[in-house]
Amino acid sequence: MSSESVQQKPGFRERFVHELEQYLLVTAFLFFFFGSFTVYRRLVLAEYQIGYLDYGWALIKALVLGKVILIGELLHVGERFHERPLLVSTLWKTLAFGLLILAFAVLERVVGAAIHHRPIAEEFQLAGHWYELLARTNLQVVALIPLFAFRELGRVLGEGKLKELFLAGPPASAGASSR
Repeated sequence: MSSESVQQKPGFRERFVHELEQYLLVTAFLFFFFGSFTVYRRLVLAEYQIGYLDYGWALIKALVLGKVILIGELLHVGERFHERPLLVSTLWKTLAFGLLILAFAVLERVVGAAIHHRPIAEEFQLAGHWYELLARTNLQVVALIPLFAFRELGRVLGEGKLKELFLAGPPASAGASSR
């Protein structure tokens, strides 16, 4: 067997760099999305002379959800409809990861209660905060739709092809044929 026909598994360094790149891309996308809504909220509240500078929420949420998404992908969450049209696989992944994020949020509250020695039930008393919780949950799930649309498109095109198209442009032959 020739050395060309045997594919080497990537080493630890290559896997680490790839995972870090994926994490940073997902986190940057989510931060841009959440940060845009933070700016929107700040501008709307400024109309009523209310200060709002909660940019930390956008960054922390992006960092945490980025890691949750990569762990979910490692566990093959949402891969049930990979052979279906991209619309179906994208919406299925959005639903599956939306549920994973919800489960993570519940776990986060339970751990928070344990760390602060509070009853778990106290963590889930949201008197007057339901609208805020629903709005943030909606925002997080909606952010997943374009994220997974791009990731699914990249999966179908092949490793690195979407990145190449965005950063280098279409091949020269593709531009010439459209003229």
